[in-house]
Amino acid sequence: MSDTKKAIAELFTNRFGDRVKVGPTVGGIVSIEVQVDSWLEVCRVLRDEDEFGFEQLTDLCGIDYLSYGQAEWDTSDVSQEGFSRGVESLGSGRFSWDERPEAADVSQRFGVVVHLLSFKNNHRLRLRCFAPDEGMPIVPSLVEIWSSANWYEREAFDLFGIVFEGHPDLRRIMTDYGFTGHPFRKDFPLIGNVAVRYDPLKKRVVYEPVDIEPRVGVPRVLREDSRYKADEVDQAADATAEQVASGEQEKQDG
Repeated sequence: MSDTKKAIAELFTNRFGDRVKVGPTVGGIVSIEVQVDSWLEVCRVLRDEDEFGFEQLTDLCGIDYLSYGQAEWDTSDVSQEGFSRGVESLGSGRFSWDERPEAADVSQRFGVVVHLLSFKNNHRLRLRCFAPDEGMPIVPSLVEIWSSANWYEREAFDLFGIVFEGHPDLRRIMTDYGFTGHPFRKDFPLIGNVAVRYDPLKKRVVYEPVDIEPRVGVPRVLREDSRYKADEVDQAADATAEQVASGEQEKQDG
């Protein structure tokens, strides 16, 4: 950590004590984890005190840590097995709505991440807090501190089901009226629970059972070999193909 980032981390520790935990610096941005009981207090200080001066909230999102670090694919211990590398287990989201499993008890499952910007000090900051109750995740709203949090919190509520206590207008913003569940939760089926289409006979939108089979998502793997890059071999092959094509064209013209 650079001297500047180290000084900033010490500043947070000295000011807030055990109410915050300074995390790693990623991409030049310091990350701190805040206890949910101190969420509003710490955020007000970060906005109002000159030594911090974070005037703007640039982003807020929810996170579901269910199945965090798990995957349905082996990518490190296999090389020639192709698509058979899929793990034969019921991964997160790969099930029908009627057969969905109960979510496991995960400590600190739902988190809220906030990005702040200080114009005066030319600093950026990443905050994170966890909802204490997995069954009903509740986090205090930041709208009264940064008004830009309004629609971000509505989005996190809609997609993750995180309730922001004190929000002036907490309602869905992305999904349709009457939508069931929260689609960004890890225990929400990847295929959804209903299909929506317009019925020309009924002249209205209708909801039908999903007819898509759950499947293992295919990870995108980029390999460093001749199949994925243009080199002298590819250029020579293209030149040969052009010569053959031009020769055939001359025969036809002749």
